[in-house]
Amino acid sequence: MSHGARVIRTGVSSGGPAAPPPVTVASSSAGSDAELMDGGYFRSCAGMLKVAQMISLLIGFISVNNSSWTDYSAYSFFQIVTMCDLVMILFFYIMHIFRVYRRLTCVSWPLAEFLHYLIGTILLLIGSIVAAAKSYNITGLVAGATFGFLATILCVISMWSSYKVSCITQSTSKYH
Repeated sequence: MSHGARVIRTGVSSGGPAAPPPVTVASSSAGSDAELMDGGYFRSCAGMLKVAQMISLLIGFISVNNSSWTDYSAYSFFQIVTMCDLVMILFFYIMHIFRVYRRLTCVSWPLAEFLHYLIGTILLLIGSIVAAAKSYNITGLVAGATFGFLATILCVISMWSSYKVSCITQSTSKYH
């Protein structure tokens, strides 16, 4: 059973010695695609912004977790929102570092990340407002709410920058 004709290339033709294979740009760019990790994402603005978000969410969670609570429902909501947001930001960070978006093209990663930031930022803002209102000047709870607001601002900046980049990319590719 044959699966089609196969061409076997050798280095020697009937006309004389073989010429060296041409060096192409594609072979050099394939080497960069073959790398496991994207080292440039660590130092990029988006990568450092994600790290700052994760650190502020972790500090906010730890501050609230180690304080004496006065309102269980408000602070449990704040803790759940901060941990869920932290896990999702870590997921997208790892996805960018290991270039998963290049292998899984069936998912619109920019849209998924934008929707995560939209929903996560709204929930984080609500949780931070409620945590600040119910803190009763307890230092740990005030610090947790403050870091929640800081993470909210960082998420808004991330959401705005990703929306700005996607709109510019779409509008320039459409008209040029």
